[in-house]
Amino acid sequence: MPAVIETFLVALRLGLTSFGGPIAHLSYFRAEYVERRGWLDDRTYAELVAICQFLPGPASSKVGIAIGTLRAGLLGGLAAWIGFTLPSAVALTAFAYGVGDVDPDAGWLRGLAIVAVAVVAQAVWGMARMLAPDRARGTIAIAVACLLLLWTTALTQVAAMLAAALIGWWFLRRDTEASDALPLRVPISRRFGIALLGLFGVLLAGLPLAAGAGLGGHALEMSDAFYRAGSLVFGGGHVVLPLLEQSVVDPGWVTQEQFVAGYGAAQAVPGPLFTFSAYLGAVQDPGPNGALGAALATVMVFLPGALLVLGALPLWNRLRDRPGARATLAGVNAGVVGLLLAALWDPLITTAIRGSEDVAIALGAFGLLQLWKLPPWLVVALAAGAGMLAAEL
Repeated sequence: MPAVIETFLVALRLGLTSFGGPIAHLSYFRAEYVERRGWLDDRTYAELVAICQFLPGPASSKVGIAIGTLRAGLLGGLAAWIGFTLPSAVALTAFAYGVGDVDPDAGWLRGLAIVAVAVVAQAVWGMARMLAPDRARGTIAIAVACLLLLWTTALTQVAAMLAAALIGWWFLRRDTEASDALPLRVPISRRFGIALLGLFGVLLAGLPLAAGAGLGGHALEMSDAFYRAGSLVFGGGHVVLPLLEQSVVDPGWVTQEQFVAGYGAAQAVPGPLFTFSAYLGAVQDPGPNGALGAALATVMVFLPGALLVLGALPLWNRLRDRPGARATLAGVNAGVVGLLLAALWDPLITTAIRGSEDVAIALGAFGLLQLWKLPPWLVVALAAGAGMLAAEL
């Protein structure tokens, strides 16, 4: 139980301080779980990121659930998800009740966007040295980054990672030694993992059938809508917005004006953007809405990703030490570096950096992280203050 509590508290702090979207979240996770606490090493972390990129659902939340599970069992995975999700879900539910307002041009919000650039830059630097140290893997990383910068779609992400896997399997077999990553002690049996994957499929097929038959009323209809949204999105983040809009605006549960207002609020809170579903569940009409609707919508949109990653972990654990799997993984790990490199430019730098003062804040934050080894939460707070100061000058 102490490990579960520790996992929750660490995830809660990340949920309060991780701004910038899923790629930035992965960088915050690396700083906290790999560098600061040593719960896993860079190679194992890259494996988890790669697995989660292949599966639909919120990418950063799936990684957090996986790390929590490896650390403290299934309760640890649940604690990691609750801790990381709770702050933004509560904030957006409160916004749905009319508490507060969000100024998208606020200086502190600008600072939070800038610090995400520094956090991702640090992650790219560290992971590139570990996962793409030679010409072959460096070439894979650059090729993936170029591909993602030229074609910015969720499908391209999946295709790029598959291509990196195939290239690794074909060309890196002779260059790949036995993995020196820390062993994965997965507290889930293979049989239980397969059962979770089966449950994912049963819900994906069964919920729309039950809702179409008129069973369960609106609660089942909204459960189906949010579960499907979480099941059909790769990469998470902003990619889920069109599906959510189609799910709640088209049938008239949420107005277009409410949807846009909630989206603006979701940009100002830390943690996963999928918690936008908490706001939608709270403001929708008919009920259940309010706090109950927010809780139901949040659970259902995250549930598919959780079932998939927990089901995949024990299966991957049996494959990771085989020579072909190691070569494939080497290619995928290099592809993860390329994914982060592409995201550093778009959307982070292109949206956060507007002038020389923003570059100065980003460089200062990078120096504090990389050279002075300050904890990310402190650098986030300092960057928010710098953004406020820059807005006043």
